[in-house]
Amino acid sequence: MLVSNIEVIPNKRVIRHLGLVQGSTVRAKHAGRDIMASFKNIFGGELGSYTELLQESRDEAVNRMTEQAAAIGANAVINVRFSTSSIAAGAAEILAYGTAVEIADN
Repeated sequence: MLVSNIEVIPNKRVIRHLGLVQGSTVRAKHAGRDIMASFKNIFGGELGSYTELLQESRDEAVNRMTEQAAAIGANAVINVRFSTSSIAAGAAEILAYGTAVEIADN
């Protein structure tokens, strides 16, 4: 499945528009990660455990989006975007959404 954040794929043409697809996941912070993050806030540096958590969350959201696209017959999702929102204290939703299409070579 081709996944792209651009509207037009070079050397490909959209032969069928299937509509909006989305995938999301809600993740909560881990207490151990919070403790390590508090040390990083004091000394500075990347919060690696949070970087990893967010990457896993984005991957899961994209997987769910592409599963939804495949289920309706798409072979690509174009114009993909991400959104994040706070759900509760310590929990956030990562949303991936885009346009499911069927593409063919020109």
